[in-house]
Amino acid sequence: MAEVLLYHHIQGLTDGVRAFADDLRQAGHTVHTPDLFDGRTFASIEEGFGFARDTGFDTIRERGAAAADQLAPELVYAGFSFGVTIAQRLAQTRPGARGALLIYSCLPVAEFGEAWPEGVPVQIHGKGGDEFFDEDLPAARELADSTAAAELFVYPGDQHLFADSSLDAYDPEASALLLERVRAFLASV
Repeated sequence: MAEVLLYHHIQGLTDGVRAFADDLRQAGHTVHTPDLFDGRTFASIEEGFGFARDTGFDTIRERGAAAADQLAPELVYAGFSFGVTIAQRLAQTRPGARGALLIYSCLPVAEFGEAWPEGVPVQIHGKGGDEFFDEDLPAARELADSTAAAELFVYPGDQHLFADSSLDAYDPEASALLLERVRAFLASV
């Protein structure tokens, strides 16, 4: 079974993020969910960004790296949206990474190195009509085209945080398919 370090999205460590992690735990995986916002959650993406801006994006990313430093390096790094900025960097730069799950976002690989690390599988998930993921789709396609270890899944619809069961954007069908694909990925690493 895999050990996963899962970073929450910009609205915080919501009940929906916790439920997603619990689903992975029920499949036998160890899942760590550090709370980068010190217990705060937000009703909207805009409120979450306001908090992150006031706190400092770099400060929050440092909290994420510090959470990884407390664990063995043989992790699958996973992130939801804003959490992808931490998960992707660690998957690309921290020796021993077993994989990466980039959900709702993907940064250009060049942000953290010249190429995706060899032998580190990655899945990227997002909705084709999501205005936020749409900005990242070129980077996701480039990553998927650059290595056989990458899989890109684009779902129909426009909801951003669609796998968070505690938010209005929740899409049960797309979320179930994403979870099925993530479970298969984790079983293979």
